[in-house]
Amino acid sequence: MTTTAGATQGFAAGDSFAVAAARSADLEAQITAHPERFRVLTGDRPTGALHLGHYFGTLANRVRLQDAGVDVVLVVADYQVITDRDSVGALSTTVLELVADYLAAGIDPVRTTVFAHSAVAALNQLMLPFLSLVSDGELRRNPTVKAEAEASGSRPLSGLLLTYPVHQAADILFCKANLVPVGRDQLPHVEVTRTIARRFNERYAGGRQVFPAPDALLTAAPVLLGTDGTKMSKSRGNAIELRASEDETARLIRGAKTDSDRVITFDPVNRPEVANLLLLASLCTGRSEQALAEEVGGAGSGALKGLVTEVVNEHLRPLRVRRADIAADRGQLLGVLRAGNLRARELAEATLDEVREAMDMTY
Repeated sequence: MTTTAGATQGFAAGDSFAVAAARSADLEAQITAHPERFRVLTGDRPTGALHLGHYFGTLANRVRLQDAGVDVVLVVADYQVITDRDSVGALSTTVLELVADYLAAGIDPVRTTVFAHSAVAALNQLMLPFLSLVSDGELRRNPTVKAEAEASGSRPLSGLLLTYPVHQAADILFCKANLVPVGRDQLPHVEVTRTIARRFNERYAGGRQVFPAPDALLTAAPVLLGTDGTKMSKSRGNAIELRASEDETARLIRGAKTDSDRVITFDPVNRPEVANLLLLASLCTGRSEQALAEEVGGAGSGALKGLVTEVVNEHLRPLRVRRADIAADRGQLLGVLRAGNLRARELAEATLDEVREAMDMTY
């Protein structure tokens, strides 16, 4: 993969979301024309099973980029599990389940590098010089850090959580990714990474570009509500997991929150829970929410839930069959991680060598 000037010009701090969106549209055109110019870094914390929100929100986009010819690097961010938790739980099992979800969704480990954060020492070593490039105030102003600090109440903010934006910068820059798929709320994280890349180049490399300043690729992923009407989330217990059985899926959808109006209409503002079910059916069928609402009409929410159950199970059936086969072969899953860890180590060690040279630390 090569990095071009066009692939590394991004939005500056303070630019509007509209500017970032326009930049993303331009990047999409560049990806179509020259996918080989891009390396994407993305990933997940292994804190639970992936669900429909992940599938339609991030997984499908990763597979799209992979299939377009982009070099995708996918981090299983196991160290980040303890940013806000006191224990790791059954982490190795959760990590392998996550890899099974990736493969079942269409991630090809031959074309996409899947690796575990904790297995790449050189990546984590980048944290030391990177931490010297940001201030305490800058970290505390980061929206994710602020939100977690507020949510923790009287619980002290851990150093790991405070430095979370720098961890993400190391994840992105260790492989010199120049593209990061994000939602609107994650734009500040990409800006921190761009700031660290720029400051390293200026402060330690004499203006030479050791690190590219990555661009945010804004995703148009829909936000799916959970069965309780709030955002679908692993932690809230309101999600339909990819690995769920068809009967479990039916039970969850049957219990989904709706409203008392029997006539089904697509009205995201006034009827968000009904609109969410229609959106889910639309994502699974390719039909518009309005057309699906008209089909159900006055048959009520029971009929709508029956329709959604049918199309969700039909859409996920091939994935679930693949996943059952994949998950049964622990050796295959470990092999995928080991191969990905090896490639990630090679990338990280090459980058760390450049960092040492730039900082006059080659002894």
